[in-house]
Amino acid sequence: MWSLQITGKLHEVKGKVKEAAGRVTNNPDLTAEGQVEKIAGKIQKKVGQIEKVLEK
Repeated sequence: MWSLQITGKLHEVKGKVKEAAGRVTNNPDLTAEGQVEKIAGKIQKKVGQIEKVLEK
């Protein structure tokens, strides 16, 4: 099963790609969507780190 840290990192990277694509294509909606996904990925990754610490 995928850990929250890994899926969070994937969302973070995916968000960065969307954000960059939005800037290149001058698409503010895609840029904003990428920023939101990037932030959500960072949060998800952090939650996974916290869960890992609490398991010990």
